Amino acid sequence: MGTPTKPRPNILVVDDTRANLRLLISMLEDHGYRGRPVTNGPHALEAVKAERPDLILLDVSMPEMDGYEVCRQLKANPLSAEIPIIFISALTEAEDKIKGLDAGAVDYIAKPFRVSEVLARVRTHLQLQRQQQDLKESHAKLRELEHLRDQLTHMIAHDMRSPLMAINMSLQVAKMGRTNSDDTILDGAQQEVRRLIEMVSQMLDVSRLEAQAMQLKLEHFSMGELAQSALGSLSTLASTLSIKVECSEPCILSADRELIRRVIANFLGNAIKFANDKILLKIQQETTQIRVEISDDGPGISREHHDRIFEKFGQVNGPRLWLGSGLGLTFAKMAIEAHGGNVGVISEVGHGSTFWFVLPTNADHSTT
Repeated sequence: MGTPTKPRPNILVVDDTRANLRLLISMLEDHGYRGRPVTNGPHALEAVKAERPDLILLDVSMPEMDGYEVCRQLKANPLSAEIPIIFISALTEAEDKIKGLDAGAVDYIAKPFRVSEVLARVRTHLQLQRQQQDLKESHAKLRELEHLRDQLTHMIAHDMRSPLMAINMSLQVAKMGRTNSDDTILDGAQQEVRRLIEMVSQMLDVSRLEAQAMQLKLEHFSMGELAQSALGSLSTLASTLSIKVECSEPCILSADRELIRRVIANFLGNAIKFANDKILLKIQQETTQIRVEISDDGPGISREHHDRIFEKFGQVNGPRLWLGSGLGLTFAKMAIEAHGGNVGVISEVGHGSTFWFVLPTNADHSTT
């Protein structure tokens, strides 16, 4: 396919003298512009409503509605206020030019005009208009990035606060003197530290995955053993829940062991956070892939939010808590897709959630 043809600049020409109108339109068309002729002010206003021009060449002295009034009405309308308007008029007194600029015009060309001057002014103001539009788009992107930065800062602070408070309380108890529960307390503090390290790792890994700079370290391993390892790292958090693991087949996989372990830990951590009593981790060997499901009996997620929760910094206001830290599920999705797999969720409000992913058993990815 060839490169799409760039649309010609659309210039509205308003003049009640048909000879001037024909000359201006011919001149514009000969130099690659698309000229639209209009003979009076009311028609000019209608033409702008029908199709927004990139620039307007506007005569001042017209019956019924002069150019100044046309300009004022266009500038009063937010939909047309930013269209550059150049007056072309036989009125050459300084007061006339000032009046035109006060009405909102960007330039003023005296009649009889020279073709080269009109073309130069048109070219200049179209370029300025494009630069202003580019600046606005850049500003909008900057504001969006600032908003994402603010969201990220808020979520990092929010997510780190709870484990830090838990560490602080655990250490305070430990400092009171050794008791029979010292080991349990210190284990809990260590687990919270691991959670903080995981949050930082997710931030770095999401950036690397987005930049396609993540090197996958492939090795053969048992998915069942890896799931038990991930579950063991969350034993303190899961101490009050009934967690069952089902894996009847060998389920041997070639993948980045640590990345997949962290994916499972993410899904398990999310399930632990929202489960009422039970969690089921199910691993199935299928023909050319392995499927992993982590199901909980928590509040569930409404269908319209299923895609949102995997977005970067995406959160869903659920029945009890904010779901997701904004990066954990994004990291899981990107890590699985880097291996050629897929990820998703099955959930309804009031019926719990099942987060799942599938990985090809014979994948051969060395990089993302």
